[in-house]
Amino acid sequence: MSAPDPVKFLLVDDLDENLLALEALLRRDGLECLKARSGDEALELLLVHDVALALLDVQMPGMDGFELAEFLRGNERTRHVPIIFLTAGSADAQRRFRGYEAGAVDFLQKPIDAGILRSKSNVFFDLYEQRRQIVAQRDELARLTEDLRLADRRKNAFLGMVGHELRNPIMAFGAGLHLLKRRADDAGAEQVRERMDRQIRHMTRLIEDLLDVARIDQGKIVLRTEHIDLADAVALAIELSRPQIDAQGHRLTVDLPEAPIWLQADQARIAQVVSNLLSNAAKYTPAGGAIHLSVRREGAYAAIEVADTGVGIPREMQGQVFELFAQVDRGEGQSEGLGIGLALVRQLVTLHGGVIELKESAVGQGSTFLVLLPCAD
Repeated sequence: MSAPDPVKFLLVDDLDENLLALEALLRRDGLECLKARSGDEALELLLVHDVALALLDVQMPGMDGFELAEFLRGNERTRHVPIIFLTAGSADAQRRFRGYEAGAVDFLQKPIDAGILRSKSNVFFDLYEQRRQIVAQRDELARLTEDLRLADRRKNAFLGMVGHELRNPIMAFGAGLHLLKRRADDAGAEQVRERMDRQIRHMTRLIEDLLDVARIDQGKIVLRTEHIDLADAVALAIELSRPQIDAQGHRLTVDLPEAPIWLQADQARIAQVVSNLLSNAAKYTPAGGAIHLSVRREGAYAAIEVADTGVGIPREMQGQVFELFAQVDRGEGQSEGLGIGLALVRQLVTLHGGVIELKESAVGQGSTFLVLLPCAD
């Protein structure tokens, strides 16, 4: 976490020795002193710096302290800067009245009592810091409020899509049962049963994805880690994804290293990660496309890369692909699904101490996803 910006204050005096003495009296951690030897120098500093307090010498050649204070009060940027006047002259009622009329909050006679100066100045430094914290908290609350609104909109869209995706298989079941009742001995009954079986598998997959997301968010997923060869998990993932890849007529190429890559991981969950990436590639690649899966060692990490020749992701949408409830429209003809696959993949990868990124993507040219998992050795 970066250190907070220092609280700045302004000292204005035409004598260098006075500037140095005042700076020494007020110096402490978290403060930054801006020094000016004339009113003109002070105005230049105030154009680029926000200050918590201005300590102005009254008697200066050219623009005196009163005139400088009037400039500060007449400028929107500096109107509310507290001003303390410092004077070595007589502190008669007329001079004090002019000082307060120019916007002073106090009037100190030289020689300055160090304790009084510190005490009065610290009040304004603390008030400035409190105001700054309030502004930061206000901005953070505004950001969180906007994030919640966005999440709520995404959730509503997601729930609508869930209803749509689950309604379609249920309607297919109803129609299938009706046909089976009417055509119990018909040869077409077997085709109806096959369609119903596909819908059952599809709905089961949707529900399992939903349950996995809920389990991870609630901290209920427990990894069953063991010493595994990554190639075994990849082989299982290919087996799980092969029907969808073959159904689209895609060409799958696999590049595995000769030496085993050992992980301390949950083999089923790693297979789920790779399978989801392969299925995602198949889903968004037009029929007859190409998918390439490569596994390699990169230092202390195992790198899993899945590339496709699919529709790609528009640049303005690439930052959303791993977000839960976020839907990235990648063109017409995309397959059914809830769009939570990549969000689930990221959560599973994170549970294993790894990272996933969209390495590259271009509309009409395809996408490449990269997963890095820590090796066991």
